[in-house]
Amino acid sequence: MQSNCNKNLLNLEGVKLKSVQHTLEGIIIKIETNPKPQNCPCCGAETSKIHDYRWQKIKDLPFQLSNAYLMLRKRRYVCSCGKRFYEKYSFIAKYQQRTTRLSYKIVELLRSTNSIKYVASQTNVSTNTVTRILDTLSYDKPPIPQCISIDEFKGNAGNSKYQCILVDAKKKCILDVLPDRTQSHLIDYFKSCSRDERYRVKFFISDMWQPYIDLAKTFFPNATIIVDKYHYIRQVSWAIESVRKRLQASMTPTLRKYYKRSRKLILTRYSKLKDENKKACDLMLLYSDDLRLAHKLKEWFYEICQSNSYTYQRTEFWEWVKNAESSGLHEFEACAKTYRRWSEYILNAFKYGYTNGPTEGFNNKIKVLKRSSYGVRNFERFRTRIIHSSM
Repeated sequence: MQSNCNKNLLNLEGVKLKSVQHTLEGIIIKIETNPKPQNCPCCGAETSKIHDYRWQKIKDLPFQLSNAYLMLRKRRYVCSCGKRFYEKYSFIAKYQQRTTRLSYKIVELLRSTNSIKYVASQTNVSTNTVTRILDTLSYDKPPIPQCISIDEFKGNAGNSKYQCILVDAKKKCILDVLPDRTQSHLIDYFKSCSRDERYRVKFFISDMWQPYIDLAKTFFPNATIIVDKYHYIRQVSWAIESVRKRLQASMTPTLRKYYKRSRKLILTRYSKLKDENKKACDLMLLYSDDLRLAHKLKEWFYEICQSNSYTYQRTEFWEWVKNAESSGLHEFEACAKTYRRWSEYILNAFKYGYTNGPTEGFNNKIKVLKRSSYGVRNFERFRTRIIHSSM
């Protein structure tokens, strides 16, 4: 009964527990295995002759909030050919001083956004050990799905300031991370994909950066190009903010400070404001006709974006552009000019509803990972950690 309980406690097959010691270093568990015939790695012959013994200290999973060590009594066998070798164990790899399950635990902890130093402290190994285990992981280039989104993030890894991320917009998973966002690098990357694979892409989602659009037209001729919702909506937010800042220049210092601190009342959807905030917003809008008109255009565009009818969105979008162009507000005239230039891709966003939301979510996770690690210089290691932590 006691032997069976010890076996279940250790969860190691074919191991006998000899003693347990609690020390300042941690818990030391002495174990051994039953002798059994071994095959010689040199000639392949079977032998049961034991040459000698030695004790090996092996790091294991932490136990009872303490570091755990296995003191294994290892046997060295000798073959008739003269070869001396150690017996094999299922719970420890050759030339390793940690159990296999500890290595698996480190791999699992690397899925979090914690730093390598933190993972090392939790598993009683060095940071170099965790790094070597991370380097054993490998993620090959996946096939391109029918719906892809692309974005960049500031990684400062390798020799580039910005890295590029590819995401499956339907399955919401990371496809790949590229070391650079330059057009030449992206061209080389997509050139390596097969023609059939590229022609199967139906949707391509990106921000309002022309090199991405040119790339999509070249390599994905059958794809519908969509501009991310956040990037075209913020054009209106920037426009009304510019109007507010322009008007603040003529205000008294006290009033200027109030408008600056209360700017969220103007930016937030009017229908989402509480009654007292609506009254405050109405008072702010009384200051200027330009501010009232800018607020009206902002509310109108938000209403267009939230509609579920594409016919209504398309009609109202062009009506909004015309009104913004004739509004007399140069901030909204510039916004309308931008919308005319990107109208095809904005209307596609209205029609199909795909966004770069999952991509932006992964970018936020990458920022947390980068901040906890105080930056990662090795790009391949950074790429592996990003993909591994997102699975």
